[in-house]
Amino acid sequence: MFRPDSQTPDSSVAALHIVFQRGKLVSNMRSPRPCLLEDSLIEQGGWQVRRRHFMGYWEDQPCFAVEIDETHLLDPMEFQLGTLWQILGRVDESLFSLAGRAAQVLDWERDHQFCGRCGSPMRGHPVERAMICEPCGMTSYPRIAPCIIVLVTRGVEMLLARSASNPRPMYSTLAGFIEAGETPEETLVREVREEVGLDVGDLRYFQAQSWPFPNQLMLGYFAEYAGGDIVCEPNEIADAQWFHPDNLPMIPPPASVAGQLIQQHLKSIS
Repeated sequence: MFRPDSQTPDSSVAALHIVFQRGKLVSNMRSPRPCLLEDSLIEQGGWQVRRRHFMGYWEDQPCFAVEIDETHLLDPMEFQLGTLWQILGRVDESLFSLAGRAAQVLDWERDHQFCGRCGSPMRGHPVERAMICEPCGMTSYPRIAPCIIVLVTRGVEMLLARSASNPRPMYSTLAGFIEAGETPEETLVREVREEVGLDVGDLRYFQAQSWPFPNQLMLGYFAEYAGGDIVCEPNEIADAQWFHPDNLPMIPPPASVAGQLIQQHLKSIS
């Protein structure tokens, strides 16, 4: 449904827009595709566009990521300001991915107005999705933070943990950022040992997911328990337990790779 492209079309007639204001997603509550706003809505609202990036084509219609001026007052009977979390699982997966891509591109441009090397103003690259500094020649591309996310199993049981920073009683898979010089597999082994004190083996890649909170690329894995007792790192993990499929706690939605790892394991043992 979405076809990415970085070359802005000659005509933007019938364009669609994913609109943000003050970092919040603007949704049209009257639309079945709430985060895709048509040209007419922006024109009627008289919204001043501060940043605009061509993303590609949604069902052959050109689609732009747009940031509007924070002073515009939105009609609360028609529009809602929210986060990407609020549309996760409520819109098509490809549309959520597009909204996440739009948010990341706008955040990246906002955070790269000046060169991190020499401090000079940067400008958009004429061809690539990049910001360039003419005085020193530095080029900055959108930032991606690669992470591993792993479901550790022990027979049919699953190791699920509750994050120390999450007030909800949700249990999920373990995850962590890949550090400089590490492979994803090395990160996986290190993170599991650091967060819950366990050793793992038989690592199996599952699939990846772009996760715009704010700019992660999640690399999903399965791993088998290889030894040790659960000892939670208190700054990261509030609780971790082995759960039987018949007695699961609150778990992530299927739209997330964590939820997909859990569902895939349940399917494999059924």
